[in-house]
This record gives sequence, structure tokens and C-alpha cells, in this order.
Amino acid sequence: MSCSLAAEIKQNMSKASAKAPTGFDRFGLDESIVRGIRAAGFKKPRSIQSETIPAGREGRDVLGLAQTGTGKTAAFALPLLDRIMYKHRRGTSVLVLAPTRELANQITEEIRQLARYTQIKVVTVFGGVPMKRQIDQLRRRPEIVVGCPGRVLDLLQQGRLHLAHIESLVIDEADHLFDMGFMPDVRQILDALPRKRQNLLFSATMPDEIRKLADDLLHDPQVVELSTSAPVSTIDHALIMIPEGCKRDLLEQLLAGDDCRSAIIFTRTKNRVRRLTEYLGKSGHRVAGIQGNLSQARRDQVMRGFRKHKFDILVATDIVARGIDVSGVSHVINFDVPNTPEAYTHRIGRTGRAELEGIAYTFVTRFDHGWLRATERMIGFKISRKKVDGFEPDFNEPRPYQHGGAPRGQWRGNRSRSGPAEGKGQSRWGRPPGPGGSRRRTR
Repeated sequence: MSCSLAAEIKQNMSKASAKAPTGFDRFGLDESIVRGIRAAGFKKPRSIQSETIPAGREGRDVLGLAQTGTGKTAAFALPLLDRIMYKHRRGTSVLVLAPTRELANQITEEIRQLARYTQIKVVTVFGGVPMKRQIDQLRRRPEIVVGCPGRVLDLLQQGRLHLAHIESLVIDEADHLFDMGFMPDVRQILDALPRKRQNLLFSATMPDEIRKLADDLLHDPQVVELSTSAPVSTIDHALIMIPEGCKRDLLEQLLAGDDCRSAIIFTRTKNRVRRLTEYLGKSGHRVAGIQGNLSQARRDQVMRGFRKHKFDILVATDIVARGIDVSGVSHVINFDVPNTPEAYTHRIGRTGRAELEGIAYTFVTRFDHGWLRATERMIGFKISRKKVDGFEPDFNEPRPYQHGGAPRGQWRGNRSRSGPAEGKGQSRWGRPPGPGGSRRRTR
């Protein structure tokens, strides 16, 4: 076969692949968006997408109750992109509110990927960085703005962000927005929006405040309920009962396993993130840490490095426990138990995503039984226990947070002042609260 003929066959096969039908074809989306779906590697719609996209295209309000990792971003992005293409309007017509900078960035990147064959512009706005660049981007009249409520409200009050022509509003991770104390900001933003608009509200849980918001916000919504307090079935999760002083040795053993390709390790405090990151780095691991005291530029750098596998291990506080999607995370390890039962499902949901399988282990000392009872009551079943030779629990272990400090060689609890996302004071479990513990606004 000649080289020219082989090249022609390869080109024809490439064209055929580009036009190959996917499960998304049945929605009647604009061809430019369908091309973006193919380029993103999406093969068939997931459950929340199948139920949300048709209603979203019709302009109906949507209430989506689903765990993270179920495909919510594409569920609201695809119909909204299609509506923008259909109306051919210039200027901001879609506003997306998200609780954290990392989630706002992630939403923006996924929308841009799906819109890569269109002329639609997306801008992200959040605090912790200078406003000037964001203001310059807003002058280009982007069709979609994704932002955290604090910075959105600041730009709105300064007259830099114009919301008079918003046709669709998305509130993502609404329960987390409430936990972080953003509801007053959200209410002010709602007052500035046109009364006639489409509203899409997504939340993993429905506390009373979010139910009230949904009642006020949504009119005859399409309700998509996939939410459950239990972890998704693709995650094999277990508890390991262990003395506090043995945690680092057990962690090293788990990380050395052949099946551990990429891991997120959750700790309770910023100080423990720093110390554990330093310890693992000296042990030869490719590791980075992320916590609320880092600058936004450094946080972005760490998340980019982890997504591109520059680092195999990410040590983090609950700042990345919700909504953050990193493909290929094989393990989640809770070095410290979460501050609340709800945080357990969110943390371990960083693995087992996109229908891939994942493993999650939680280190539990004999002083964590209050959290354990509440968590098993919430998810509705007993979490399996895993025994590891050489790491049996010590029932005579001194309490690590007792007056006088932890025994030599063990880390102390958090006695430093913490940022709003990681709490301060005492929670119902006798430890500093997580995202729900402080109502101070962050931007």
C-alpha cells in the first residue's frame, strides 16, 4: 500500500470518528457543542445529564440533588451553551455561583472544553487575587460568568459586573455555600437579577435553609434526585482502627502498595498539612499540600500539578473535599477523621469518579467513636473494618488532645487560629469545625 493511500485511509477514519454518534446526539444540541462533547471524550450521558439536559434546553427551572462526581457540570453547561448558540446574543446571559475558587476554576475549564468549537466566552471571578484582570476580562462581554459570591457581589456593587441581562442562573453546591456563610451574599445577588429568568439549583443535601431557597427561587422545577448520604458504589471504603502515633507508619505502608497510583490525604488542620507534606517529601514521595493559607496562585499551581501527575500525592484540608474533579485518583486516605459525618461522603468521593473504581481508608483512633456512630447512622450501614498486621488499636492510648499536650512523637491537635473554611473553636465532636463551623464570609 502506498504512503499516500495509507494517509488518505487514516484521514477518512479520523473524519468518521469525529462524526461518530454519541448518546448525546438525541438531545438535538447544536453541532458545535456536539463536537466539543466528542472532543471531551464523553460517550454517553450519565443519569443526571439525561434528566437535566432536556428540561434545561426548554428553559425550565431545575433542582438537582446529587453527590459530587455524578456529572453535574455538563448537566447544566450543555443546555445553557445550546441556548446561547440558539439566541446568538452577545453579553453576559449566564451566571454560575460556586462556593470555592477551585470549584469555580474547574467549572470554567469544563465549560470551555465543551464550548471549544463555539465563540462563547467564559470568565471566572473570585477573591484572593487582584480585580484588575477580572475587570479587563469582563469588558469583553463574556456570555458566561462563573464566580464565588463574595467577588461577584463586590464587582456588582462597583458597577464592573452587569447582571441586568442574565437569563439563566446556576447555583452549584448550594449546601456548601450555606455552610461557608455565603447565603446573605447570594440573596443580595438574587435581588440584582431580572425576575424573569431560568434557575438551576444543585445541592448534595437539603438542609432547611437550602429548601427555603429552592422554594423561593424555583418555579415548577424539573426535580432530579440522585442524592444519597451513602458513598457511591464504585468506592471500596473501610476504617482502620489505629493508635494516633502509628498513623504515619501505616500511611507509608499504604502508599507503597502496588495499587496506589495517586492519592489524596485529608488532615484536620492546616498545620498538619504542612508537616505531613514535609515528612512525605523527605521520604521521597512526589507530594504537594493545599490549605487555606496558601495564595491563590500557589493553590492553582498545586492543583494543576496534581491533575497533570507532576505530584502523585496531594495532602489537603477539606478545602478540596467537595466538587473537585481529578481523574485517576486511586486512593483517598483520611489521616484524620472528618469534622462532620457529611464530610465523610464528600471526602472519599474524590476517588471512584466517572464510574471508575477507587479505594478509601479512614484512620480511626479510640477517641473518634462519637464521629463514627454519627457517620454510620447517617449513611445507614456499618462501615467495614480493615485489619492491618502490626497496627492494632491501643486501648490504653492517652488522649492526644488532653491538657499538657500529646505524648512525645505525636502531633498535637489544632490550637492555632484557622481560616473560615477550616474552622476554629469547637465542633460537636470536640474538635475544630469544618466548613460548617464558621459563618464568616470568605471571598
